[in-house]
This record gives sequence, C-alpha cells and structure tokens, in this order.
Amino acid sequence: MKINYLQKVTSTENVILVPVLETDETVQFLSIAVSNEVFSGKKDSTYVIEKVGVIYLFVGLGKSPDFSSLKKIFRRVAHQKENFFKGETSLIIPDFFTDNSITAAINGLVLGTYRLGHYKKEKEKHPLLNEECILNIIATDNKENAVERGLKIANAQLETYHLVDLPPNKITPKQLADWAIEAGKKFGFSVEVFGQQKSKEIGLDAFISVGKGSANESQFIVMDYYPKNAKKHIGLVGKGITFDTGGLNIKTAGMVHMKCDMAGGAAVLGAMQLIADLQLPYRVTAIVPACENSVDANSFLPSDVIGSYSGHSIEIIDTDAEGRLILADGLSYLIKNYNPETVIDLATLTGSSVATFGNECGALFTNNEQLSKYLQEAGDGIGERLWPLPLWDAYKSDIESEIADVKNFSGKPVAGAISAAKFLEYFTENHTAWAHLDIAGVTFVDDEFAKTKHATAFGVHLLINFIENL
Repeated sequence: MKINYLQKVTSTENVILVPVLETDETVQFLSIAVSNEVFSGKKDSTYVIEKVGVIYLFVGLGKSPDFSSLKKIFRRVAHQKENFFKGETSLIIPDFFTDNSITAAINGLVLGTYRLGHYKKEKEKHPLLNEECILNIIATDNKENAVERGLKIANAQLETYHLVDLPPNKITPKQLADWAIEAGKKFGFSVEVFGQQKSKEIGLDAFISVGKGSANESQFIVMDYYPKNAKKHIGLVGKGITFDTGGLNIKTAGMVHMKCDMAGGAAVLGAMQLIADLQLPYRVTAIVPACENSVDANSFLPSDVIGSYSGHSIEIIDTDAEGRLILADGLSYLIKNYNPETVIDLATLTGSSVATFGNECGALFTNNEQLSKYLQEAGDGIGERLWPLPLWDAYKSDIESEIADVKNFSGKPVAGAISAAKFLEYFTENHTAWAHLDIAGVTFVDDEFAKTKHATAFGVHLLINFIENL
C-alpha cells in the first residue's frame, strides 16, 4: 500500500471514505447531500452512494468517538467492505479529527486487513495489502506523523497477531527467539538468547524445569533497547509458553486454544518492535522466557521441589501452574541484572481472572498506587482496560510451603489470580514499582473479525501508551 498526502480529492479515486459525526442536519460532502432521515452519522452506520464511477462511503462515528471506537469502526469498514479497496482510496480527514483520531482510524483500517487463513492453499489477501494499492490522506495540513504512528502501531499488532495465531508447530521457543533476533536487527535493539545449557549454567532452574518434557528446547530471550539520553528505564517480562498441555496435571478441556499461552510474551515482543520503531526516548529491557509445557518421561512432577534463579526453592503442587515459574525466573533475572525503575509483567496466567472479568479487561496487581493509576489511564485511553485486584498479605498463606520456601499453587478453587500474583511478588525482591497484568481473558477472543478465537494483541499499545506518559 502506497500512501499519498493531498489537500483535496483527485479525479482518480475508486472510493472516498467520509467520516461523519452524528448530526440532526443534512450530511453534505462536495456536491453530495444526504438527508438526515437516510443517514445521520450514528455510530457503526454507513451509507454508500455512487456518483460518476466513484463510490462515496459515509462512515458514522456517533456523537463523540474515542480512540477505541474509531479504531473498531475503521477496522470494521476495511473488514466488511473489502471489495471497495481494489483501486485508489481517499480518506477524508475532517476538521474535528485530532492527531489521535487519525492514528486510530489508520490503525483500524490496517488491522481490518488481517485474515486467519495463513495456511490455506488459496490464501485471501486484502486489497489494501497490495503494493499497487493507493491510500490518499486528504487533509488541510500535514498529518504524516499521525498516519505513520497509526501504521507503526498496527504493524506491531499484526506481528503479535501472527505470533499468537500461528500453530505451535510453527511458533516454537526457537522460532520466538529467531523472531526477536530479526526484529532487533531491523528495528534497533540488542537480543541475547540463552538455550538449555546456558540457562542451566546461570541458574534459571524454575524456567528449565517447565520445559524439561518438551522436544523443543527452551529459549530465555533478553532484549534491550537503549537509546542515547534515555529518560527512564522500564523492564518488561512476558510469559512465553508456546503450548501448554498442563504437564502431568494435564488439561482436560480447552487444550486446542493453548497456542495462545504465549500471548503475554508476544505482546512484549510486539511492544519492543514498536518502542524501537517509534524511537521512544526510554531504555526498555524485556525478557520473554519461552518454553513448551509438554509431557514425557523427563517432565517435572507434582510434589517436586525445584530451584529458581533467586535461590528460593519451590514446591510443585500443580504442573499446570507453570507460567508463574518461568515468570519468577524472568523477574528475578531482570531485577538482579538490570534493576529497572519500573517492572511490568504480562501473562495469560489464570482462568480465575477470566472468571472475574470475562473478556472485558485484564487484572492488574500492584502495591504502587501511582503505577496502578498510570496503567489504568494508559489502558482506558485506547480501550485496553485494566482493573485492580488486591495483593494483601492475607493471601500470603496460599503460597506457603512446609517443605520449600514457597509453593506454586494454593490448591484452592478460589482467589487463583490473587495467589498467582502473590507468588510472583515473592520473586520481585520487594521492588517498589512492579505490576503484574493477568491478561488471560483479553488476548484470545471470539469477535466479529473471525469465525474462531483469535489474537487481540492486547498489551502492545497499552505498554507504549504507558511508557510515553510516565
């Protein structure tokens, strides 16, 4: 897709997209007038009229659209009106559009091109993705920065879609590591990867234990984006379980969706691409412990006592509570070796968070009220919402072990997301600005954009919005 920046429509468009706020008056654009009784600009409504071979697509935005609404509206347009984009398209930028509105609209249009048929013999490709396709941005002044931002956000989110949606025989720990290495070369951040032997040498015992039953070697991925004159240092950790059978506590339902158990890690990978692509003036160190929780004679066992990078011993109550084990080593390694000012981990960690919030928001855990506020505001601004749950010491007993320093599962059918967060907190060395995001319910969902569950890239834009407003 080629983008042109113009001040007025040309005579070569096939389609002109006209965003319209909800109104009680006649909708007018150039020589076209549309009665309010036919089209009033209500949210999610469209009106199509053809004149002299040009299709005018009026897009209803409602009365006061926010970023999330605009993104979804334009994604829906690209998704549902695919045949309209086969030639040259012009997007009218109305005076009421802010730069943020433009970013949202472009973001939505590009995301609307995504299709799940990666391995179909006859693969469908959205016309907007064709090199010969032209998108004209029609505005009275220069909007290039806002458009470019929308494109970069969408590109990082599309990469995250792919990582989560592709099957586990294609996205193994090694392939995640290779993706990180290539992204680092392309966008400008350093990458170091520890395989099984190196991880063992440096003491990543909890991480190693989870991947013992898999034929695919575990990969501990460390990324560092370090621009000159960096303002602050942020640390990220993302759960990278490329497939989760549950281990010897094998799952009895829903295993077909467990390719998405690395969505937290994918969000961190996508965020690193975007941070570097936007050249944010912050140092960001990110870790994705990537492994497969599988089953064979070498699998770790319920009742095992294993070590960890922190030196603390862990009693294994449930091998399906594996994500917190690799995150524990990721957090410990990050804090000990890099000591960032702020630490955030993201993980599809518990069904408990899904039972609490459904698919509406992620669960937020932190004892830092300011950090909680910043993260919630960052999410609210783009429609990636978070809501806090407590980290009270009253829940500490849920992870106490008689035989080891700590156990990985409470064994109780209640407060699962909280006890998991308390477990992670144990490995943060009392870091004063740490937050845990349990995003199990919001990373892989059913919605109008596909017939089956698929990735949302939740967390990619949230992290960037958070970092930029620190």
